[in-house]
Amino acid sequence: MAGDEKPLRRLKRKLTVETLWLYVLAALSAHGPTYAYNVKKLIQEMFGFKPSTATLYTVIYRLERGGYLKNVGGEYSVTPKGAQLLREGLEFLESTTSTLRSIVGGSNGP
Repeated sequence: MAGDEKPLRRLKRKLTVETLWLYVLAALSAHGPTYAYNVKKLIQEMFGFKPSTATLYTVIYRLERGGYLKNVGGEYSVTPKGAQLLREGLEFLESTTSTLRSIVGGSNGP
């Protein structure tokens, strides 16, 4: 089945696990402040994949250290800097997708 092809699996991993910061910021933006352990559940419910706990906590702590998240009483929320990063990340993905679609002739592919 085409969905099981190795390049597609690799792409899905790179656009989920390896860009987990996008999903953390999006989940917290949509949900509001919450504890780190709830973020995993939000990502699974909202985006359909389950990041490992260790990877998720590493990403959350890095986002906090970078000023993209703040922690108040154990609950994380997105800072203005984090909201801007999320917007820029989404704009990049949209631009890339749009360019790829225009090159291959629209949304129906080659």
